[in-house]
Parts: sequence; C-alpha cells; structure tokens
Amino acid sequence: MEVNDQTLTELLRLTQDNNKMLHKMRRGALWGGIIKFILYVVIFVVAPLWVYATYLAPIVQQMTATMQQIQGTGAKASAQLSDFQKMWNDIQSKIPGLGNAKQ
Repeated sequence: MEVNDQTLTELLRLTQDNNKMLHKMRRGALWGGIIKFILYVVIFVVAPLWVYATYLAPIVQQMTATMQQIQGTGAKASAQLSDFQKMWNDIQSKIPGLGNAKQ
C-alpha cells in the first residue's frame, strides 16, 4: 500500500470523525446515565411517597380514628360493666338469699 498525502489526509479525516463520534457517544452515555438515575429515584422514592400521601394517608388516618373510637367504646363498656357488677352486688347485699339461691 502506497502512503501519500491523499491517503494521510483521508486517514486524518476518518480519525477526527471517529473521535467526534466517540465523544458524542460518551456524552450520550453520561446523559443517559444521569437521566436513568433521576428516573429510578422518581420511580422508587418519589412515587411511593406520592401514592402514600395521596391515597394511603387518608385511609390510615381514618383507620386510626376508628381504632381510637373502638378503644373508647371498649373503655365505656368496661366502665358500664363495672357499674353493673357494683349495682348487682349492692342488690345482693340488700336482699338476703338472692345471691345464695343454690345453697
């Protein structure tokens, strides 16, 4: 193969073109990586927080309020049962033989 000025000029042009392509590919890979990272952060961090804040938070708050109401109702029922037992014991103490029916 004969090396002359035309061949060297063509080789230089191809080398420069290849260098430009490689730089564009590196830049594209860098920007692609940055965009992928941002996309993964949005998918795995921001989206679940948004779903929780939008849909799950009101349901959890309502469930918590319901549980507190149930606990309050249970405490009231327990107090009423205690009052009923006290009343029953008072009745038994006033009426002899009422509590001792099986004796």
